[in-house]
Amino acid sequence: MSASDIQLLLTAFGGVVFLVVLIVSRIRLHPLLALIITSITVGLLTGMPTDKLIKSIESGAGNTLGAVGLVVALGAMLGKILADSGVTESIADIIIRKTSTRMLPWAMAGAAFVIGIPMFFEVGLVVLLPLIFSVARKLEATSAVRGSAYVYVGVPVIAALAAMHGMVPPHPGPLTAIASLNTNIGATMLYGFIAAIPAIVLGGPIYGAFIAPRLTVKPDDALINQYSPAAVEGQVVKTPPGLGISLLTALLPALLMLVNAIAELVFAKDSAIVRIAGFLGDPVIAMLIGVLFAASLLVFARGGVSEELRNSMSASVKPIANVLLIIAGGGAFQHVLTDAKVGDAIVHLSQQFALSPLILGWIISMLLSVSTGSATVGIVGASGLLAPLAGIEALNVPLLALSIGCGSLFFNYANHAGFWLVKESFGMSMGEATATISVIQSIVSVVGLIMVLLMNLLPPLM
Repeated sequence: MSASDIQLLLTAFGGVVFLVVLIVSRIRLHPLLALIITSITVGLLTGMPTDKLIKSIESGAGNTLGAVGLVVALGAMLGKILADSGVTESIADIIIRKTSTRMLPWAMAGAAFVIGIPMFFEVGLVVLLPLIFSVARKLEATSAVRGSAYVYVGVPVIAALAAMHGMVPPHPGPLTAIASLNTNIGATMLYGFIAAIPAIVLGGPIYGAFIAPRLTVKPDDALINQYSPAAVEGQVVKTPPGLGISLLTALLPALLMLVNAIAELVFAKDSAIVRIAGFLGDPVIAMLIGVLFAASLLVFARGGVSEELRNSMSASVKPIANVLLIIAGGGAFQHVLTDAKVGDAIVHLSQQFALSPLILGWIISMLLSVSTGSATVGIVGASGLLAPLAGIEALNVPLLALSIGCGSLFFNYANHAGFWLVKESFGMSMGEATATISVIQSIVSVVGLIMVLLMNLLPPLM
């Protein structure tokens, strides 16, 4: 390593510390402002010309939004259609009716696994709260569960939604890592599904069975009524679609992406099948097809009104505006780090130690996420710092993207929005919320890293 490498690394480290201070100190800057200010500061300290610095910030923000923003927006629209049409509750209801009390946490985890594919963690939890509360209330009445029935039912849902949010495209975190590292989305998705299953099992039903008897969590009756559709007087409840249609509409984008991944494994790269599958399996096209298919089948074919659908879609993208802004700011920060050649210094540093890039990516993402309260900041920062490593031939880059996503999930606490959503929705104290969502996500994160390291021992998928 040269003296310039050391200076660049110290500047990058100082930039990360500066970013954290701007977000979590009394200043409490919005992450977008903090990321842009940090990008300018790091760029100037590394000696970048001002005109090049401005172009780097604009290019980074635009490129990242172009790769991720459309998919995130389309995913929000699809999730809204699925929720409004009753698909999400239909899928979960069918699973629950066929399940015993002992297997109920596993069924809830399965329902959240399916529903969590196209939905944000927060959106998926809000959508599933009516089901969680109604099932838990029935369990509580039968005294079939020791401790909190709401924790017994809710923990598997939290674990499944968290794992899908951090590990599997088309969620913004994995997509951002994939775009930054310029890696294969199909392989990352397959790895993500494989890693998510044991993470959900350990962080969901198994941990839920351990922690539920030790807690007495019960939401306020008013809150239960608020989330219960039956409690809304005069509400017209439409008959939900059948199970086959529900599953198809919820999983169609993921299926198209998986078909693309399989086609790349089976057929020659220049074949027509691979080209067609590559077009249909592109995240933007797959999500667009999913939205159009859901709108046609679940809205228009059932007598829906175009104006109501448009208003519903408009409402669906408003909550994600903050996420998109953070993604843009993170992209700017990443691009400045890349143009300043910080990544090259990290490559030189990694050659001095035996620390695996997979572990390094997890650690960087974890530290940024825990300190800033944003998994997106953790993923974008880690991906930007480690992007130059993607050129190393021996490195399994899809697993690096997955490792970074897993790191971003670790110890979701009071500076994360999801922490407060769980705490307030279930009527928990700070200690109870920490014992649930913070520990759950830590389990999911660590198990995900272990799965990454195990899968790295096998030949790469692509």
